[in-house]
Amino acid sequence: MATPGQPSIEWLNASMTGFDRHYGLEFVEFSDAEVRAQVGVRDEVKQPLGLVHGGLYASIAESMASLATAAAVMEDGNMATGMSNSTSFLRPILAGTVHARGVRLHRGRTTWVWDVTFSDDEGRTCAVTRMTIAVRPRPDGG
Repeated sequence: MATPGQPSIEWLNASMTGFDRHYGLEFVEFSDAEVRAQVGVRDEVKQPLGLVHGGLYASIAESMASLATAAAVMEDGNMATGMSNSTSFLRPILAGTVHARGVRLHRGRTTWVWDVTFSDDEGRTCAVTRMTIAVRPRPDGG
């Protein structure tokens, strides 16, 4: 559920571009404190052994945390960009859907920290990411 001043799920998904659109990111829930998204597993997001590629998890976490932070800080003339992304893999996903839930742990003046948990269709935790987002003034000041 979007909070006041934040984009709706429909708007986010309709305006998806670039790499996020390429790998199939779809937002399910969005606020400045919690984000849910998913990606359908297909051959293009797998590594040679047939497992979901580790880079997909990192990409999902980066986009979720960066967009949620940016939406919350842009009114103040700030931007948000990934600063650190650390992912641990616990069990593989081979098919179905990668489900991601990001929870904000810290909302600071210059950094936000998120934990993103990834699960499979059975609800089993498959990977976890700690994501740090830098908050900086926008170069254009707007």
